Amino acid sequence: MNSLHISAATEVTAESIKDTGLLNMIIFGVFVAVTLVVVLRASRNNKTAADYYAAGRSFTGPQNGTAIAGDYLSAASFLGIVGAIAVNGYDGFLYSIGFLVAWLVALLLVAEMLRNTGKFTMADVLSFRLKQRPVRIAAAITTLAVCFFYLLAQMAGAGGLVSLLMGIDGKIGQSLVITVVGALMIIYVLIGGMKGTTWVQIIKAFLLIAGAAIMTVWVLALHDFNLSDLLGAAVETTGNPAILDPGLQYGKSDTSKLDFVSLGLALVLGTAALPHVLMRFYTVPTAKEARRSVVWAIWLIGIFYLFTLVLGYGAAALIGSDAITGAPGGVNSAAPLLAFALGGPVLLGLISAVAFATILAVVAGLTITAAASFAHDIYANVIRKGQVDADGEVKVARTTVVVIGIISILGGIGAQGQNVAFLVALAFAVAASANLPTIVYSLYWRKFSTQGALWSMYGGLGSAILLIAFSPVVSGLETSMIPSADFQWFPLNNPGIVSIPLAFFLGWLGTVLDKNTESAIKQAEMEVRSLTGVGAEKAVDH
Repeated sequence: MNSLHISAATEVTAESIKDTGLLNMIIFGVFVAVTLVVVLRASRNNKTAADYYAAGRSFTGPQNGTAIAGDYLSAASFLGIVGAIAVNGYDGFLYSIGFLVAWLVALLLVAEMLRNTGKFTMADVLSFRLKQRPVRIAAAITTLAVCFFYLLAQMAGAGGLVSLLMGIDGKIGQSLVITVVGALMIIYVLIGGMKGTTWVQIIKAFLLIAGAAIMTVWVLALHDFNLSDLLGAAVETTGNPAILDPGLQYGKSDTSKLDFVSLGLALVLGTAALPHVLMRFYTVPTAKEARRSVVWAIWLIGIFYLFTLVLGYGAAALIGSDAITGAPGGVNSAAPLLAFALGGPVLLGLISAVAFATILAVVAGLTITAAASFAHDIYANVIRKGQVDADGEVKVARTTVVVIGIISILGGIGAQGQNVAFLVALAFAVAASANLPTIVYSLYWRKFSTQGALWSMYGGLGSAILLIAFSPVVSGLETSMIPSADFQWFPLNNPGIVSIPLAFFLGWLGTVLDKNTESAIKQAEMEVRSLTGVGAEKAVDH
């Protein structure tokens, strides 16, 4: 183990990287310029709604799988999880495990069936055999809610990252950074649609995994490729042997243990209900390619999360948890500080540009999903009742992009300082509560009714948001979003353990008590289509 290098690296702080701001911004600028060129080229063929929402269904399974990895490996994965492992050790790595295992749920329960029965959005599936108007409204509301929570995390991550690089400590400076990210996001989605967004995600996934791989090998090389030496160095630098044991974050009390169960439920069940992930299944031409997409995504995401284990403990060993938590951006600064400790300003600039790309790609995917949900589900199918051409629908979608961008900027400014992995976990809880029960019931339960769907979606969404609003996340603690207030009465940080079972129960209860029966013909048609794909291509293309 190179102890000389490690002892020097422990002196790395936010102050020591302030002078690299110009280089970092040049690298940022190059990335933004390259991706804008890609987006402009991709936008040439955006002629129909299918082109704008689903990239003309022109991507192969491996391409879409890489884009899914790019969409899924967000700022939470790179910045938040590395920081969580550096500070909380084993308990931080539980985020990685939960995020990865979740893909098995998506692969086995949702991906292929969803591709067979849908067109552009989740609501297409839910409204296939249920009443169109109320179900589409409910699905659009839950989609917008999940996207908003996820966007909060990405915007907060952007503010923390660029603030660290530029040495900006004040809220005003970080707010300006978040505004710039929001503006870039709006430009990407307005111009490129899903095709441009997908190519940005593919580029970003390649850069992120390659950058993480280089840093992982570098960290291991400093410790003679011996994981035990790395873990020992992490204990020595932090002065905390508990960093290797379960329970540092979630084992302090019965409440924190329940919080961990709640978090695990949200992570494992939330992925299969994230609207921006579900929408990616419509960018491939067949259900077989949708299945291949998920397999590719699992491999890429699994490899990346193994890297985060080494990077998290590497940051603990080379930087120390105190220096990380004291930097602008807090725990989210672990990965950039580690990059500076390893390779100086150049590696810091490259890794930070990758993290910046990560945020831009994810917020672009979220924004186009939210815009598609409003324009396709609310405007085209509820307000205009299907009497609108593709051009009119896409114009509304582009207007929605601007509105969502402004709202996400304001929300991101309010969420500064929060751990982005933690904020994303809240988005997963809302998705698992509001969307998953209805998706599962629609695909697998013949008797499922419109009333059951509405009770499940509104009940799951309402309970999750209510519990979050009155949890320690929002008030009552120094780390809360509103530290000066105290109106919390729900003790857990994550609502999943209550809201997810409640949503499943409400879906069952609403169906059992519903006196109106759904069309048996539609139920049979959906079952055949979801399992075999027969009839799906005609419905999708026309």
